[in-house]
Amino acid sequence: MSDAGTTTNDAGRPGSVTPDAGAGTGPTAAAVSGPISDTVSDSVSDTVSAPVSGTWSGNPVAVITGASQGLGLALARSLAERGWSLVIDARTAQKLAAADYELSKLTTVIAIAGDVTDDDHRADLAEAAANLGGASLLVNNASALGGSPLPALADFPVPDLRTTFAVNVLAPLALAQLLLPQLRQHGGEIVNISSDAAVEPYAGWGGYGASKAALDHASAILGLEEPKVRVWAVDPGDLRTQMHQDAFPGEDISDLPLPETVVPGFLRLIDERRPSGRYQASDLLPKAAVADAEVA
Repeated sequence: MSDAGTTTNDAGRPGSVTPDAGAGTGPTAAAVSGPISDTVSDSVSDTVSAPVSGTWSGNPVAVITGASQGLGLALARSLAERGWSLVIDARTAQKLAAADYELSKLTTVIAIAGDVTDDDHRADLAEAAANLGGASLLVNNASALGGSPLPALADFPVPDLRTTFAVNVLAPLALAQLLLPQLRQHGGEIVNISSDAAVEPYAGWGGYGASKAALDHASAILGLEEPKVRVWAVDPGDLRTQMHQDAFPGEDISDLPLPETVVPGFLRLIDERRPSGRYQASDLLPKAAVADAEVA
């Protein structure tokens, strides 16, 4: 993804600043979806209860990576409006500060600038969530495209390919490992942002697609291994984001729906606590929301 590099972390302090990230980018919205496992229990802690009738009670905590723009910011905004406390990050400190300013008017926010591939940065995110009472939700939204324009596999620089897998596969798993004790306690949920490129072969999308396919598979296994936590891989479809623009430099993507149009699908997944598995956001949208997304 763009905006590579790491800024200095300032962990655990409200108003500090984190990584820019795109999410769910792919050449089409087609994907295979469906539950992988239905073995998750509803174990919860005393401080935050599992959702009843589609609602989380108390002041649950969400950790969202890549939350300074695009889908990450749209999800953060909707959760803030529902009373969730937020730990957010992004690679570009200035953009994250703007998101922090907006979201802090709605809820408690800890914003930490940094790179999700950095061990210390991930530890800072986990510590911040613990200081707020422990995470009930992790959204691994931060993603790396691998280049703009997208390189063919034969020409894909190995260092860039390594970075793509580090951001899209290793970092989400490493952050999940740190947060799993908190998530288990709260009967929590993990959302890993996927793409149709994970299930369909598209020329030029080899690096990104292969990394998202690996994330999908890891998500499925983690869902089986963690009965107290829901683990979802979610394909948001093609959206009007900076990352999608980077995938198609110079092309007009104004006909694509805005990230906000698919947020109701994510909220439904979170509220209903569906079985761990792979889902398409469009399949979770109410009919009215689908129509809005199509004309956006």
